[in-house]
Amino acid sequence: MQSCRSNYVDSSFGQLHFTEQGHGPVLLLLHQAPRSWDEFREFLPLMAPHRRVIAMDMVGYGASAALEAPHTIELYAQSALELLDGLGIASADVLGHHTGALVALDLAARMPHRVDHLILSSCPYTGPDQRKSRARAGGVDQVEQSEDGQHLLQLWQLRLPHYPHPAAPLLDRFVHDALAHRGDPAEGHKACGRYRIEDTIGSVNAPTLLLGASADTFAMPHMEALHNGLENSVALHSAVVDGGTVAFFEDKAPEIAEASLAFLTREQPLAETQ
Repeated sequence: MQSCRSNYVDSSFGQLHFTEQGHGPVLLLLHQAPRSWDEFREFLPLMAPHRRVIAMDMVGYGASAALEAPHTIELYAQSALELLDGLGIASADVLGHHTGALVALDLAARMPHRVDHLILSSCPYTGPDQRKSRARAGGVDQVEQSEDGQHLLQLWQLRLPHYPHPAAPLLDRFVHDALAHRGDPAEGHKACGRYRIEDTIGSVNAPTLLLGASADTFAMPHMEALHNGLENSVALHSAVVDGGTVAFFEDKAPEIAEASLAFLTREQPLAETQ
């Protein structure tokens, strides 16, 4: 099987970086903030025998072009659309995790002809109540840069309670991406807090899979609101992976791949994954 290959496409933002593997129908992967395509390092080769899997660095992240604040979900979605355009891809299955899930939802709502199937993993529900809450809170990645480097330890410690054991190898990868962000690592969470999901979620009509991580205290409580809001999806399914956390794709890639393939191929009924 073809190994992972990285490349760039030109866009109105500048160069956009992506990594891909496999052949066949396209599956576009959109990471959480402030991560990069590396979030899908374990997941990508599991899907590559079945799909041409493209894991991009959204604009402002990883090796893609920088983006001035304030960031918005709509700008992230535009970068995903321009990546598809640059690769000559008319439509794709789209999977997003956390921030990336909101981006995928926005893309499916505003450009329905470009999204064949939609997989929303640990998607935030950013309605009025959640926006007020996010405005009050600093966010899990909100730190002040300091000359003695204490902000690096703070980044680590803020995420530590939400990561599986052993956490150190995964947090190394997180901190690497947070530093590559070249700005406020909490900006992506602020973008989520600005997003008016109630204005777009009802326009999603693509077949949709809601993926939940049972130990993700940020996103798991939003499953019901998302399910209710996606009332116009032509086919709505859900699956919950027991023990999944914020570091979902690094820790539970085989379980996520099984649920995703069951949804995309309809070869077996979906059930909660334990």
